[in-house]
Amino acid sequence: MGVSTLRGPTRIARQDNGVFAGMFGAHVVRTAFQPIFAFARDRLALIAYEGLARPFRETEQIAPQSFFASVPPHHRLKVETMTRSLHLLNAGACLAGHVSVFINLDPSLFSEAGTAESALRDMRAVLRRAAIDPRRVVCEVTEQKTASEAALVRFVQALRLNGFRIAVDDYGSASSDINRIKELKPDIVKFDAKWITRLMETGPGFALLAAMVSSFGDQGIETVVEGIEEGWQLELAEKAGASMVQGFVLARPEIVPAVFAAVDLARFPGSPPIPQAASTVPETGTA
Repeated sequence: MGVSTLRGPTRIARQDNGVFAGMFGAHVVRTAFQPIFAFARDRLALIAYEGLARPFRETEQIAPQSFFASVPPHHRLKVETMTRSLHLLNAGACLAGHVSVFINLDPSLFSEAGTAESALRDMRAVLRRAAIDPRRVVCEVTEQKTASEAALVRFVQALRLNGFRIAVDDYGSASSDINRIKELKPDIVKFDAKWITRLMETGPGFALLAAMVSSFGDQGIETVVEGIEEGWQLELAEKAGASMVQGFVLARPEIVPAVFAAVDLARFPGSPPIPQAASTVPETGTA
């Protein structure tokens, strides 16, 4: 069982089934991937996966929010680095080479130049090990506040210079607002699921959603509607002109190695079922 170069309280190990797991104290963290689809004429095309942490304590799975809330402040950066590296390594082991990979970056952790430079070095090293082109990777800046907006802007600029694409996650929530869009100039905006659900429930709200999608499109920014759990939400996302969609009605996150179940895309009858996520890893040992 090979262990990564991460040191201190976190480590990553390659499991017997070919995928990677992270360790922090008594916790084991596994990767789940959730598909992201693009609208393409009368069908949906699977174009990306988002990496999500699935923590376990012994054999019991625990809520990610509870796990991250339990991490002491002085270990947060290490754990964030571990989960990001874990998802990239598993993407290299499990995902087809043509799909993109979305990973989260907590902006509250990158307010100093040294921290951002170290994170970029770590990411480049992991990508080399995983044989992933950085152009496949979308770095999602999550909704947390940063102590230095200028430092965050410099970090995002460095990521972009190294080939990464940038997304602002959970737009409409916390610090993911129009000011962050103006500062970071992302390639992609992912709308906050709860906020968008409320907008979709009224005519004026839907009109606002459509106007935002159009405005971002005029700026060359693609949009993702998250949290799609009902067929009517999928239809409204398409009607609003969103570039991409993600949610349980299409596909739930699956812990690697996994084979994603076929999805009922009756609204888009030309769509094929979701392909197997694990292209080179056998379907054994799923947590």
